[in-house]
Amino acid sequence: MTLARGLDLARPGEAAYTDATAVYNLSAPLRPAAAVTVHDVAQVRAAVGYAVAQGWPVQVHTTGHASATTRVVPEALLVRTALTGGVRVDPDRRVAWAPAGTRWGEVVRAAAGYGLAAPHGSSPTVGVVGYLLRGGVSFYGRTVGLAANSVTAVELVTADGRARRVDADSDPELFWALRGGGGGFGVVTGVEVRLYPVDGAVTGAAFWPARYAERVLARWHAWSLDAPPEAATSIRLFHIPPDPNVPPELTAGRLVCVAGTVLARPGDRATAGTRADALLAPLRAIAEPIMDTWHYAGPVDVLETHMDPADPVALLGDHMLLDRTDDRTLTELLRVAGPDSGSPLTVAELRQLGGALAVPDPAGGVLNHLAAQVAYMAAGLPEAGAGVDAIVDRCALVRRALGPWDTGRTAPTFVEDRHQPQGHLDPADLARVDRVRRRVDPTGVFRADVMPGTSALPD
Repeated sequence: MTLARGLDLARPGEAAYTDATAVYNLSAPLRPAAAVTVHDVAQVRAAVGYAVAQGWPVQVHTTGHASATTRVVPEALLVRTALTGGVRVDPDRRVAWAPAGTRWGEVVRAAAGYGLAAPHGSSPTVGVVGYLLRGGVSFYGRTVGLAANSVTAVELVTADGRARRVDADSDPELFWALRGGGGGFGVVTGVEVRLYPVDGAVTGAAFWPARYAERVLARWHAWSLDAPPEAATSIRLFHIPPDPNVPPELTAGRLVCVAGTVLARPGDRATAGTRADALLAPLRAIAEPIMDTWHYAGPVDVLETHMDPADPVALLGDHMLLDRTDDRTLTELLRVAGPDSGSPLTVAELRQLGGALAVPDPAGGVLNHLAAQVAYMAAGLPEAGAGVDAIVDRCALVRRALGPWDTGRTAPTFVEDRHQPQGHLDPADLARVDRVRRRVDPTGVFRADVMPGTSALPD
């Protein structure tokens, strides 16, 4: 069925449906009643108008990285945003405009041509809009804060079919709710995001055999407590299955990895090198890494620091924000996810927070900081042989072990399961965000698009 010029409604079994519902996490497929892929604002308006006329709820996605946290609503119309127009950089204002459907790699490469960097995450294939509006913990976050705080304008089509541009002046309440409120306000068609001048960064990853995990973890943790805000790193306990796309030395056994960036302020590469050495020299003294990619590079190279898989994969995971971690935290993590634990998890990670990430931004949205010391994330690959039950059980075991340091809060972009405990909004925030939803979507057209844990309204 044709809804508008160039816009066709796709049903299950059709190639266009398969394309529109494609996801990154293959363990969380989306199977709505129908789907459309939209390429311009007129098509978005047509899709929303058709859903309203049919009485269908609307869900929205782009790359499908967040499919595991999406509500299961079989009767919905899924709108996949793939708007054309490309990234536009305004070097004088230091902002970039990204139409919905843009991935971070496009923005980073466009900005780098002007000596600017964007507050992107660890994967170049993640969609810009979803990442930004869910908070976003970037490699630049300990210096500039949550990525959502860098959003300067949002364009969207609301349930009444209107195309709106929202910023701090035009509709400050909606602008506040869009940044971290959990969605359900309309179909976002593009965002404007602030860019930052950088000289480059010392960036990369170093891997050691897991027999060194205890010592590497202890030294990384001690350094991280007083690390400069220009440094953003993580430590990961790895058990990577054989993969032709992964260097064989990384699949030969269990590993521990320290990865991240140390930013260079404009004109000051030397300080970045000194700060990186303060982290890496004591770690390299423990043992020579089996692979070490740390080097000085420009902003584009930072995209590949974490070496996240580009292709879709089936994974199950968990996430918590931890605070006041100490030696006991590390002992417990190693007990349940370390090399001698028998863990089926492919990765268990601690990522530095703090710095500007912990500072509330008075001009930010409902989610404008993270009051925690580190983020814990874990993931397992059922297809690697561990099995779903073993991964789920291990995630629960780690959650219990790290419970004494769990803040009860989450960073939305790290959540991997719609059923796991979530909580980045307090009751007052929920009530205020829901008031905004009722104002812009009084009939609940986008209720199915609200992220679990971000509304007190009945489904």
